[in-house]
Amino acid sequence: MVTNLGSLWLKSLKRLTKAPRAKGRLLVKTSVAKTVRSFIDTTLGIKKSAPAASKSRRRPAVKVLAPSAVQAAKQGAAAKTLHVKRALLPAGATWQKAYFSFPEIAPMGIPRRMAYWLYVPAHTPSTRASQEPMPLIVMLHGCRQTATDIAAATRMNALAERKGFAVLYPHQSSSVDTHRCWHWYKRGVQRGEGDVAMIAHLIAHVQQRHNFDRRRTYAAGLSAGAALATILALRHPNLIAAVGLHSAPVFATSDGALSAYRTMQQGSPHAHSAVIRRFMAEHAGFPGMPAMVIHGDNDAVVRRINADELAQQFLLVNGAQLSSVAAKRRLHAGRTAGQRPRLAYHTDTWYAKRTPYVVNCTVNGLGHAWSGGDRSVEYTEPRGPNASLMLWEFFAHHQRPIVESPAPPNA
Repeated sequence: MVTNLGSLWLKSLKRLTKAPRAKGRLLVKTSVAKTVRSFIDTTLGIKKSAPAASKSRRRPAVKVLAPSAVQAAKQGAAAKTLHVKRALLPAGATWQKAYFSFPEIAPMGIPRRMAYWLYVPAHTPSTRASQEPMPLIVMLHGCRQTATDIAAATRMNALAERKGFAVLYPHQSSSVDTHRCWHWYKRGVQRGEGDVAMIAHLIAHVQQRHNFDRRRTYAAGLSAGAALATILALRHPNLIAAVGLHSAPVFATSDGALSAYRTMQQGSPHAHSAVIRRFMAEHAGFPGMPAMVIHGDNDAVVRRINADELAQQFLLVNGAQLSSVAAKRRLHAGRTAGQRPRLAYHTDTWYAKRTPYVVNCTVNGLGHAWSGGDRSVEYTEPRGPNASLMLWEFFAHHQRPIVESPAPPNA
């Protein structure tokens, strides 16, 4: 795959040498964009649409419906889908789509609108008895995914019903990015602008509207969503109590698409520690950020070196909270028999007294997929360990003292 990419670049450069200098810059930008997009499609296993059928080939007859019949068919399908979704919901639970807009971060004052899904479980007897606000997990999808994809892939709603927390799923629009990727590699986003600012205000809005527990709000994601969750947690420690990162690239070592893919493939051995030391120097008194990193050692999209470097970055972030610089390693054997097969994995855990504060989990044989996910959705591995449950059990150890911040504008 790397050889093919190199040959594509070489051919592009040869063509560029024959072009006039006036067109050179445009050709470079176009060739790089096409090469990177080709690399994305090849790496992620995205299939291109089949070529159009030959005119000589006989096409099947198509029944044309009148406009009224088309509308009736659409309404019937929508009603059926809605009925199925409601039938699957536990009594008292809600699963709703809504929109949030925040004009202040939009360029030239044009409001940006973000769709999101929110799952609120039924109120269990224990919740009613304690009258405590409900915790919230913010789940960020990866490229080529939607909010509902990551919900299905992780089975997080079913876990929320069992454990008693709500789940917020921000949705990246295809109008912002063709492949619905979060722009984690842009310097502005790494500073907390763009997608990060939008989601931070969305979280504050949802917390206030539904009276969720502001001390127990957590962020997690897959791939590009995990990269954005890292930035969200580090830029808004007053909002996020802990973060969970599945198949994530290392933090803040990229400044564009090309350097992002270089980081995903090679990590950033020389820059990752310098970046986080500079971040900590600029944020004196940073309260720390508990983090759990989960990665497969067979991931060809985001190589495992990223997980090790991410763990090192969070060790520097949490240096003041950790009791020891030595990690405790636990080995977990795989199993192929029974109703819950799982891949072998191991965890390295650093503690703050008796509380796990930084966890680096490596799953043997796992590719670029959510561990223990639903097989019906892309980028999932149905065999365990159950990443969703592992993240919740880690989150449950942590809560954040409430720090007042300016209220977001009305949505």
